[in-house]
Amino acid sequence: MVPRSSNVISILLVGASSITAATLGFDGSMMNGLNILPSYTDYFELNTTTKALNTASVYLGGCFVCMFYGQFTDIVGRRPALLYAALLTLFAAILQAASQNIAMFVTARVLIGLGTSASSIAGPTYLAETLPLNWRAWGLGAFYDFWYVGGLIAAGVTYGTAQMESTWAWRLPSALQGVFSIVCIAILPFLPESPRWLVHKGRLDEALEVIALTYADGDTANPIALASYREIIDTLNWEREAGETMTFLQMVKTPSSRKRTLLAVSVSVFVMLSGNNIISFYLGTMLDNAGITDSTTQLEINVILNAFCLCVAIGGTACLNKIGRKPLGAFSVGLLAIFIFMIGGLTSAFGESENTAGIYGTVAAIFLFQGSYSFGLTPLTVLYPPEVLNFSIRSNGMALYTQVGNLIGLVVTFTFPYMMEAIGWKTYMINGAWDVLELVFILFFWVETKGKTLEEIDEVLDGTKHSRVPDLEDILRGKADLSNVFEGIDPAAANVKSTSAAVVTTKSD
Repeated sequence: MVPRSSNVISILLVGASSITAATLGFDGSMMNGLNILPSYTDYFELNTTTKALNTASVYLGGCFVCMFYGQFTDIVGRRPALLYAALLTLFAAILQAASQNIAMFVTARVLIGLGTSASSIAGPTYLAETLPLNWRAWGLGAFYDFWYVGGLIAAGVTYGTAQMESTWAWRLPSALQGVFSIVCIAILPFLPESPRWLVHKGRLDEALEVIALTYADGDTANPIALASYREIIDTLNWEREAGETMTFLQMVKTPSSRKRTLLAVSVSVFVMLSGNNIISFYLGTMLDNAGITDSTTQLEINVILNAFCLCVAIGGTACLNKIGRKPLGAFSVGLLAIFIFMIGGLTSAFGESENTAGIYGTVAAIFLFQGSYSFGLTPLTVLYPPEVLNFSIRSNGMALYTQVGNLIGLVVTFTFPYMMEAIGWKTYMINGAWDVLELVFILFFWVETKGKTLEEIDEVLDGTKHSRVPDLEDILRGKADLSNVFEGIDPAAANVKSTSAAVVTTKSD
């Protein structure tokens, strides 16, 4: 059932895996809209505490699933792990739409957190390991661009259902959240398994076939496909011989692993603590503080903001292979610091006034802030972490990455309403100071991964490449000497070490 076209497979891979981001974007924008809707807040008789609980409980489920889903993904495979996550999210969306009280709603939100966090572990790992080099930046960069696709749809839906007087004003958006999972489930039968996971399991014929499908429309004699295959085998052999295991302990076992884990987790921290979560979940409160209190106007701003961010995120994704990961991240975070200080200053000066220019200025600053986030951090969200994590710690590293994000998200979404009530505009100033620290970290600690396969990134972090195959980008440009590179890589002639985590060893050259 897998198509023979490399481009079609790449598009389907991005579509299936990116459903997670669309679901998350729908959820964030939907909760933004629901928190504005009287039909929702009145039905559950929400106060500050219960509103925060309904919103933040999605992270509780995420915190639980991260404890085991990385290892589960290593055991069953990347594609099945993504399927099970989508099925769970679909069930949770139905349960949320049917909620009769706060307890049922919170339970559904916890299950949604389970499903979406499981997808956040399996999806990026699957994409990073399966997409060809020339698609990886676009594919993983666009992954969280889909956040705004889901967000835009949710904003439009909640704007439309706001006119309903029944509970369907919030039940319908809740039910529609499951549509993305249905699309994912429908696409997965047409997709192959990760070739790196297949090599790890000793399924060589299948691995080479998948690499050929993604690089050369199924041509297993293609030199690009063969070079990629050899590079993967050499690197996995080196990891096995170096004693690397697919455990949580491996993430802190060596200086290289610790650095890789730190870089991956730093993205999770920056994504959650740059200030964007205030806008993602509590835009209504921000606009109230800015002097815009009409719920219809707030919903309209929510729709426009999501459309604007989607366009900017696509532009940022297009720049990934031109600007590079590190410069793009530094540029984005630097602008975030500037604009969140601006939001704080304008809210302080005009939040209690009827100065139209001041109110419009605050809204403009919110748009600039979200645009800056969308341009850099959105495409980097799940591109950079799986790039810097090597195979032995990739899925567990993504689990830790997701866990950290959930824990921070839980704290942020639960505490920000109280901060906004207690100190108002000063919340933005505190967040701006933190953004400055983020910028310093990126400038001094991040490494550049542009134009390198996952295996070639080892040279940046370990100081040496673990395969003698020339860099794939050089091969694509016709600048590499391929003599003797392909000796002994015929799958039929290769040996497989029979262990629980079988790794290929090729014939000696």
